[in-house]
Amino acid sequence: MNTPTVHLDGITKRFPGVVANDDVDLVVERGTVHALLGENGAGKTTLMNVLYGLYRPTEGTVRVDGEPRTFESPRDAIDAGIGMIHQHFMLVDTMTVTENIVLGNEPRKWGGLAVDHDRAREQVVELSERYGFDVSPDAKVEDVGVGVQQRVEILKALYRGADVLILDEPTAVLTPQEVEDLFAVLEELTDQGKTIIFITHKLGEAMHAADEITVLRDGENVGSVAAADATRENLAELMVGREVILEADKEERTPGDVVLSVEDLTVTDETGHERVSDVSFDVREGEVFGIAGVDGNGQTELVEAITGMQSPDGGHVVFDGEDVTARSRREHIERGMAYIPEDRQDEGLVMEFDLVENSLLGNQHTEPYAENDRIDWETTRDHVDDLVEEYDVRPRNVDAEAHSLSGGNQQKFVVGREFRRDPSLVVASHPTRGVDIGSIEFIHDRLLELRQQGKAVLLVSSKLDEVRTLSDRLGVLHGGEVADVVDPESVTEEQLGMLMAGEEPASVPRMAARAADGGTPAGGERR
Repeated sequence: MNTPTVHLDGITKRFPGVVANDDVDLVVERGTVHALLGENGAGKTTLMNVLYGLYRPTEGTVRVDGEPRTFESPRDAIDAGIGMIHQHFMLVDTMTVTENIVLGNEPRKWGGLAVDHDRAREQVVELSERYGFDVSPDAKVEDVGVGVQQRVEILKALYRGADVLILDEPTAVLTPQEVEDLFAVLEELTDQGKTIIFITHKLGEAMHAADEITVLRDGENVGSVAAADATRENLAELMVGREVILEADKEERTPGDVVLSVEDLTVTDETGHERVSDVSFDVREGEVFGIAGVDGNGQTELVEAITGMQSPDGGHVVFDGEDVTARSRREHIERGMAYIPEDRQDEGLVMEFDLVENSLLGNQHTEPYAENDRIDWETTRDHVDDLVEEYDVRPRNVDAEAHSLSGGNQQKFVVGREFRRDPSLVVASHPTRGVDIGSIEFIHDRLLELRQQGKAVLLVSSKLDEVRTLSDRLGVLHGGEVADVVDPESVTEEQLGMLMAGEEPASVPRMAARAADGGTPAGGERR
């Protein structure tokens, strides 16, 4: 039997008051892709941080190629042939691809007195060609897309001699096409003898890209299975510890009056480039109106203009019959508009605040949290206790600062805060980005509950299965314009992909963007 490339034997990692990993065994064979699957907070990243030398295990042994290893730092792990690509890239935007890849390990000339830039470029080109990467060595990182930046991170690890690559949630910021490109890269790397471990909470990606899947739950290894033998249902049950309903149950409902009307909205950026161009649509009571599109096609600017985060350059936003185009974000909240932002850390939370303080964002002037502009801390604390319980925010410590939570738990907290405002309209921008399967099920159910209660929901997401499953009508945004509004139940994934790419598919099942008098969609028909 071949010696595995990586063998983690009985790894336990304790932090004060928390057992992050509990007697975990993990065996990874050479030349394979091994998915480490689990919910947020299951201990996946902690386990890989032990392998990468960021943490010392409390108990247990790390073996690489059969040899016990003790890593005092990531430098020791790198020297042992282990590289890690983090979810948030560690690149210098103003430097070139070549400069980023060789940074700290530059080839030298003139007896070591100067950097040999020509040799560095040659090495990067050679490395790129060897692994079939389409990366320009002279491009500045700030000028290339996210998918290319990820390849630069991989090349940086390979340049330092990595034989084992750890990728932490590698698809979190990629478009569907970039995900497919990444999987092709992983296949090329394993064909050349590299070993890949990738951390994920996405069932489909683990089954598609991996050879073997190991599931962690509550810090323990609850099972490993060959990807070819896995099903979505059994993996989901291993992850969550119970049966998970993978398809949202959307009840039939006749939409009511228009709650949000977007009329000829135009938004330009600081350079004068038009990011949103004459966009119009309505969202009605008891309806989920979805917006699909490849990231970067105006979704961010559209949502910020609707929610009062920025002023549009033209058009109108009418909410509950009142023009709120020039109103502040605070006024939007007071009128009943909840907002789940796409970037929870920059727009949804103050990372240095604890959960009690973060719960007050947008609520600090409203009852029962405040009276006469004085905050009622006891009531607020009770509210947060209920929120973290209902939305399963871990750890259940309301005094914890936001930065101490995993990304998925930060997202659950933001979602819970916004849903508990009792809004008439929810603007949900990528509401399940970075959360696990159990939390996705929970958030989808809550969105559909709001719909059933007669609330209006504007859902913006790059996840095609999400917008197709939840939406009653689905607008496709391309180049800042609504390319079409389609029936999500009838449109095929191929047709949707063509619309997202700016192409015109044949026989697409269209619906109206604006509601006709009486509340039913003009040109459409309720089923």
